[in-house]
Amino acid sequence: MTLIKSISGIRGTIGGMAGNSLSPLDLVKFSSAFGEWIINNSKNKRKKIVIGRDARISGEMANKIVCGSLSALGIDIVDLGLATTPSVEIAVLKLKADGGIIITASHNPMQWNALKLLNSKGEFISAKDGIELLKLADNAAFNYAEVNNLGTITGDNSINSFHISQILELELVNKKAIEKAQFKVIIDCANSVGGLIIPDLLDSLGVKEVVKLYCEPTGEFPHNPEPLPQHLTDISKAMINNNADVGFVVDPDVDRLAIINEDGSMFGEEYTLVAVADYVLNICRGNTVSNLSSTRALKDITEKHGGQYTSAAVGEVNVVEAMKKSNAIIGGEGNGGVIYPELHYGRDALVGIALFLSHLAITGVKCSELRAGYPDYAISKNKIELDPEIEIDKLFYSLKNKYKQQSINEIDGLKIDFDNEWVHIRKSNTEPIVRIYSESRTMEAAENLSAKIINDIKKLISE
Repeated sequence: MTLIKSISGIRGTIGGMAGNSLSPLDLVKFSSAFGEWIINNSKNKRKKIVIGRDARISGEMANKIVCGSLSALGIDIVDLGLATTPSVEIAVLKLKADGGIIITASHNPMQWNALKLLNSKGEFISAKDGIELLKLADNAAFNYAEVNNLGTITGDNSINSFHISQILELELVNKKAIEKAQFKVIIDCANSVGGLIIPDLLDSLGVKEVVKLYCEPTGEFPHNPEPLPQHLTDISKAMINNNADVGFVVDPDVDRLAIINEDGSMFGEEYTLVAVADYVLNICRGNTVSNLSSTRALKDITEKHGGQYTSAAVGEVNVVEAMKKSNAIIGGEGNGGVIYPELHYGRDALVGIALFLSHLAITGVKCSELRAGYPDYAISKNKIELDPEIEIDKLFYSLKNKYKQQSINEIDGLKIDFDNEWVHIRKSNTEPIVRIYSESRTMEAAENLSAKIINDIKKLISE
């Protein structure tokens, strides 16, 4: 059993002892802490929080506990029921709420669940706010409302249609071009909430035909829900068997987007943002942001279009902060997360689909041909478990000293830039591991770089 408490939320497995898993008691404690944080930071007389969840089997149970805990604090709840993460973010803005909670463990397997916490802007709470919230949870001195002041709980099933309408109104979403292209699209929604909204989005965009894989929101994930190549063999085969033009795969809460080429090959999750940014920058000159673990290809594309690229620490909240500072018009993360501020400041696979289809329709080429036109890099993603007693900061200092002749970025762990490749070493925020990402022109070279750094770490530990 696992329970991970961090500044970005609470995540854990279902079942087991309280304090060692995402138990009902822990759900009460952390949702109450968030409610107290909202009460302390909102000037509104009546506080309002929007709640949504993905289709996980544990979601309904968690939803009832979270809604009840917040209502007990005197906070009014708008319960969206089954909803994507970006839809909840948009709903916070639409309903002028004081905050939001998405009950989802994103790409984690079905035994996991989590609380993603949003501020009044529909954005993830900051690190500073997260620290304050964790202190509130530790103290557990919650002041629940008297019976006449309990919060109300109301439902709202209009957010999907509103989300789609907002996407259709975007200037860069070219519905006419998409309709003219007569696309045949296959989607894999991992039996979660994407299956409730993506077919409607594609229909509204004028897609000719949609083949649906795993679109029933049962929470029974048909494969590992993280949209990585090794998990996407079914849609890869379906692309060829159905003679489709493009395939889209989303994770259970629909903030990550993977694209499948017409020949069944992977467009590459790292290149979702690259392609969408290329389309946006080709029409509107501007700046971009991605995190330190994302492909260098975005920097190449941005500079090609005359913009400025900025790298941010890993984590959506850090990318959003950097986007605002640099006035970026597009940004995101290399895990298929597209953030388009014209809609909202959050990773959104739905707007990613709409912009990508516009791009594909206007260029008039095959999906694989579009991918072939971008700078080709390969990323090797590795992780190692270290003894908890090892001083990570000391280890990073030794690595920094060893590679002091190279360009080094320390805003999030340690990133070492070489001439044609880089390696990023950082402690995970959600798992007890150290992640080592490396990128080079070929997978062999990237893997060799990772192996070299892992060997360096092992030597430093043994010294």
